[in-house]
Amino acid sequence: MEVKKLFLIVGMLGMLSGSAQQNVKSANADARQLKKAERREKINQLIKQEEEGALIFQKQSAFGFKFNTDAWSMFYEHGKYKTINKTNLWWLELGERKDRKEEKVPTLSASQGFLVISSYIYGKRNNFYYLKGGLGQQLLIGGKGNKNGVAVSAIYGGGFSAGLLKPYYIEIQNPSTNAREQIKYDVTNESLFLDPSIIIGKGGLTKGFNEIQFVPGAHARAALRFDYGRYNEVLSAMEVGINAEYYSKTMPILLLNKERKFFFNAYIALVFGKRK
Repeated sequence: MEVKKLFLIVGMLGMLSGSAQQNVKSANADARQLKKAERREKINQLIKQEEEGALIFQKQSAFGFKFNTDAWSMFYEHGKYKTINKTNLWWLELGERKDRKEEKVPTLSASQGFLVISSYIYGKRNNFYYLKGGLGQQLLIGGKGNKNGVAVSAIYGGGFSAGLLKPYYIEIQNPSTNAREQIKYDVTNESLFLDPSIIIGKGGLTKGFNEIQFVPGAHARAALRFDYGRYNEVLSAMEVGINAEYYSKTMPILLLNKERKFFFNAYIALVFGKRK
């Protein structure tokens, strides 16, 4: 009798254990089905949003070229999706800034029996290059509507700006020694530097790079971007905007012209990239 009871108890425990395992398996299966359903619903929502013109992605990488009102620049940009209408951005930009009054002066000289055609910028004191790093956001204003439409976004932000001043060299025929010399502006040679009758042309291309001065500053940017790429995975856009920069000291570019710390310009940019 005791043995029968023991077998009965063991059998009941086995049944209870099997039932518990079955319940656990069923619960796990239900959880997996729920997760699959949620994932399908999320995908369906993303597809619907994309069809309605939203730019759906996790991150984007882009590069571009800016045609500024005071020279040129090129840049790299990285974006990370935050919400359906908002993307966080950071960028690096390298370019050159020129004075609006700069004018190239053509020259003709003889060298080793050959005529040499050259040019220089009269009164130019420094080449002004810059490297900028910034943080900002891209806000979607209007979606594409369809795959052939145009998405319009507002972009704003700012950050650090490194101004780089490289001395501008010219080549002259020194009237005192009758020798050719490459000189940069200095208060002691101003009469030579500004005498067009002795200037042969600009100095060597690499002349002055070992004398670059670093000037720290800050910049701010605001723009509208028109993305006309056919598919959301491809970024093809035109951007129009304004840019402001302020440096810790005046940036001398052109003699006989006012030196400034603050610079303001407008630009048009072509932007290319991809999204994931």
